[in-house]
Amino acid sequence: MALASRKSRGILVLWLMEVLLLVAAVAAAAWLRFMGDSEGYGLFLSQDALSRSIIFSMFITVSMVAFGLYQVHVRHNRMEFVIRLLLSFVFGGIALLVFYYLLPRAYIGRGVLAMALLIGFVGIGLLRLAAQRLLRTDVFRRRILVLGAGENADLINNRMRRRSDRASFVVVGFLPVRGQPVHVQQNLLLKTDFSLSEIAEWLQVYEIVIAPDERRGGLPMEEMLKCAQRGITITDLSTFFEREAGMVKLDIADPSWLAFSGGFDHSVPRRLNKRFFDLAAAGTLLLMAWPVMLLVAACIALESRGPILYRQTRVGENGHHFELIKFRSMRTDAESDGVARWASRGDDRTTRVGRLIRLVRLDELPQLFNILKGDMSFVGPRPERPPFVDLLAQEVRYYNVRHCVKPGLTGWAQLRYPYGASVQDAEEKLTFDLFYVKNHGLVFDLMILLQTVEIVLFHRGSR
Repeated sequence: MALASRKSRGILVLWLMEVLLLVAAVAAAAWLRFMGDSEGYGLFLSQDALSRSIIFSMFITVSMVAFGLYQVHVRHNRMEFVIRLLLSFVFGGIALLVFYYLLPRAYIGRGVLAMALLIGFVGIGLLRLAAQRLLRTDVFRRRILVLGAGENADLINNRMRRRSDRASFVVVGFLPVRGQPVHVQQNLLLKTDFSLSEIAEWLQVYEIVIAPDERRGGLPMEEMLKCAQRGITITDLSTFFEREAGMVKLDIADPSWLAFSGGFDHSVPRRLNKRFFDLAAAGTLLLMAWPVMLLVAACIALESRGPILYRQTRVGENGHHFELIKFRSMRTDAESDGVARWASRGDDRTTRVGRLIRLVRLDELPQLFNILKGDMSFVGPRPERPPFVDLLAQEVRYYNVRHCVKPGLTGWAQLRYPYGASVQDAEEKLTFDLFYVKNHGLVFDLMILLQTVEIVLFHRGSR
């Protein structure tokens, strides 16, 4: 649902444009490389040049995904974008060299590869700059009319203040509901006696977001039906936030919306493809990471006495408890009084090795065995300790809904929100966990997995 939104389709169009640009970059590089050598150029073209160009573009764009350049809900400043794009091309180029070693027939040549990387880097940089400036204009954004001007409607202003938050839409105004208090700024209100359908037609509205503080008896259903018949999309506020912000707003989402809005796919095909994905991803990472894991284990053993691995009870799918495995990063007396505590920034209970492995997330690697065992999934809400779950279930609405799927090594909330160490943080992270629980799928899991590379490399959210 949310993944198929207009914003996500825009990302897909951008990706297709960049794939074509990278294919063209290979063609341009070959033309430059073999300038004056028609025989060599003809030979290059005769050796399935299109397929080799597509392989080149796939590796580079997948690397861009891993560095967060196709994230729908994340904004980068210009310098950060250039750094991420440069790293994408560097790592994509290295991956291509490995692939060419394994499959020499796909090789496009050293000179062509170097020039294609340079042309592609410059071309994508210019394309992104042009796209950003073009999409800033209101012509390319959906025109939204908000029905309501109370606290619920004002959430759009409070939570989506920046222009980058509204990249796909523009709010033409807020229409107050009679008898309900107004919290939206006066200059944003539509003050008119015309009907909803007349206002929508006059303002050329694409979508109406229903956001009253009180629904009972206050909605102009006949007018809403007229708008729907004219092709205007009618959307409730919860769905709007889910689609545009990639989150489920807890204070406006009611149980009936959660029940009827779709998602929560637990079908047999979904369970099978998720389990296959978990086994493949965990097995591959374990084969790649075992030397590093041995090195970490040796460092922990040399620094301090005590167990190398740390086992802790966590709450898993359907509330079942399991033993989570991590590399020990704290002193053995970290919780000698038996009281569970959240980790804090600069936690003095961590060891020197512990601080390092937490920074780069190496302490999480033993959880690959939890995934292989079936207690966890590779992607999902992070598992919490039972005392915290008991507290949060009482304090945070819908908290236990996150337990309808297996907990994960990484997740949507980890991409969207930093480390949580309070009830307020847990409530904010739950908005993203619920979005994942409702919308999880194989493609979404793969996107989260690739973007986790960015989290590890840029140390976002670690403590």
